[in-house]
Amino acid sequence: MPWSTAFDEPISLRGGRKLRTLQEAADHIMRLPEDTQDASHWQTAIETLINAAETGGGWMMFARIAVLRALNADGRRE
Repeated sequence: MPWSTAFDEPISLRGGRKLRTLQEAADHIMRLPEDTQDASHWQTAIETLINAAETGGGWMMFARIAVLRALNADGRRE
């Protein structure tokens, strides 16, 4: 699947911004401080985003869930 593939439902961030695609989610993670990116919950999100981009299918749902869990773990989502 291309990185431009959209999630079934966008992921809302604090401040009203939304992550709509695999690429937007990956870009968001890459803008985080390196020590934050190294946290296990963000590593899981990164791995599932890559799996979704490479294989698609059910990985899209898992990628969305992993990003949501990572955001919630960091308190970055309302």
